[in-house]
Amino acid sequence: MPTRGVVRVTVADTLPAAVRQWQAGGRMVATPFGRVFVRSSPDLSDSPTIVLLHGFPSSSYDYREVTDRLADRPWITLDFLGFGLSDKPRPHRYSLFEQADIVQFVLIQAGVKQVALIAHDMGTSVATELLARDIAGVLPFDLQRAVLSNGSVIIERASLRLSQKVLRGPLGPLAARLITERGFVRGFAELFSVATPLTAQEAHDQWALLARCDGDRILHLLCAYLHERVEFAPRWHGAVRDWPKPLSFLWATADPVATINVLAGLRQLRPGAEVIELPGVGHYPQIEVPGGFTAAALRLLDSE
Repeated sequence: MPTRGVVRVTVADTLPAAVRQWQAGGRMVATPFGRVFVRSSPDLSDSPTIVLLHGFPSSSYDYREVTDRLADRPWITLDFLGFGLSDKPRPHRYSLFEQADIVQFVLIQAGVKQVALIAHDMGTSVATELLARDIAGVLPFDLQRAVLSNGSVIIERASLRLSQKVLRGPLGPLAARLITERGFVRGFAELFSVATPLTAQEAHDQWALLARCDGDRILHLLCAYLHERVEFAPRWHGAVRDWPKPLSFLWATADPVATINVLAGLRQLRPGAEVIELPGVGHYPQIEVPGGFTAAALRLLDSE
């Protein structure tokens, strides 16, 4: 079992009201790796459950306006270990493989048997690991279809931010200690498009979730997934290419990181995949245009 350090616990009342409301609708689930925050629809029936996977450095909170639009469809989402309202152990070796293990554990614990994935950013690599496991026949549930959105799956085609490059390098621990709310908000705002800019309230909420339990101090540890994207590219690119079930792409085209160059590479890996583009939208389409994002994602999940 991974080593878990002691972290400062932030009093819930210090979280913004909207975050506390999101927190109140969920629960903490104890896994072999640490406790993770999980939120789901009231009824997880036998019909396919939409599983929403978030990215770096945010949390399931990104999907709050998406889940509101899923109507009577069963859904479940979680904060990956180290993110949002989940435990943030340090020292710890954060890994995409472990995050995939956590997703499996949570879904088994919730009794989910049929899955439709929607994944964003870092979550797209967790998703491709699940695809690889499905190809190997080792998943404990029926993964039926998946939608990948604005993730740098093909990392050499992405335009990583300077902060990501520094955090994954030898100066990462120092850089993490020097991060301030003002600096975070400035960099986070650059991920949004001019047409759909980051609001002050969204920025405040995102920082509160990141900084909870000193999460801002472990960003260099959480960035380890970037190294794994390089090391395990053959496995995960192969899963995109070879997974025999419906896989589609939902892409905001004004994303400055997971650019259309990444999407072009994914199209080359999977020429027959259905694609929906969201013009003029930045890296966080589920926040910037939640209505359009949800409608497009459901269209892809429902396509024949």
